[in-house]
Amino acid sequence: MESADNLQAVNTHWNREGLAQTILDSLAAAGKRLDALTIEDLAPLDQFHGGGMAATRELAALVEISEGARVLDAGGGLGGPARTLATLFGCKVTMLDLSESYVHAAEILTERIGLGDQVKHHVGNAVELPFDDGSFDLVWTQQAGMNISDKERLYEGFHRVLAQGGTLAFQEFMAGPVQPVIFPVMWARDDSSSFLRTPNEMSSLIENAGFRARVWDEITVNVAPARRTSGPGYGIQEIVMGDDLPAIRLATKRNEEEGRIVRVRAVLERF
Repeated sequence: MESADNLQAVNTHWNREGLAQTILDSLAAAGKRLDALTIEDLAPLDQFHGGGMAATRELAALVEISEGARVLDAGGGLGGPARTLATLFGCKVTMLDLSESYVHAAEILTERIGLGDQVKHHVGNAVELPFDDGSFDLVWTQQAGMNISDKERLYEGFHRVLAQGGTLAFQEFMAGPVQPVIFPVMWARDDSSSFLRTPNEMSSLIENAGFRARVWDEITVNVAPARRTSGPGYGIQEIVMGDDLPAIRLATKRNEEEGRIVRVRAVLERF
């Protein structure tokens, strides 16, 4: 079980007040019409994971998502993937994130883009999912598990809330063959709140939770956070990490090149 101290540390690391207004100000500065925003306009600011919008689309292309499908986006941050799935497939997405400031910003952006009927946002802990058994057809998560130590319970929870035959799709940083990880990284300043396991370890625990892999790809390229696209402040990494970002980018580059972290993209079936 995740300790209260770890949950507090993770919340402190990610929490940023006034995110929604900062994002809207950045969009305006980049020349975007705030009354006619698209998911592409928001992508540099709401797809807070390696690979950005492109990675979300690549993962979605591996999953059969039907119109009206019930989707849980666990650790959905600012709601970029949730809004993307809702727009592309017409599905109903429930997003859960531990950080209240992110969920508040996500709600504002979802309403701005007119997706309030399709995408709902909740503050909560992914290890203690507040949903009934079999509530979803797809559980989706992109780089949200690195701060979670109790990964067995995390994936057991995903299994519980999925309907029989449902799908789990994820993109996740895992431990590479060379250790230790060099800090700081995007999700942690030191190893006290970073909990990576190797792909082999993760594959075994996920199978033990009741899943069968259809796709399991280890990706070791393009893991460094994308740089600002255009306009002053038009990038979520700069907004959230500020002056720490150069050190994070340098460490990420070394971790990638030296085989200390790998990114895994996977699609699994619940049985």
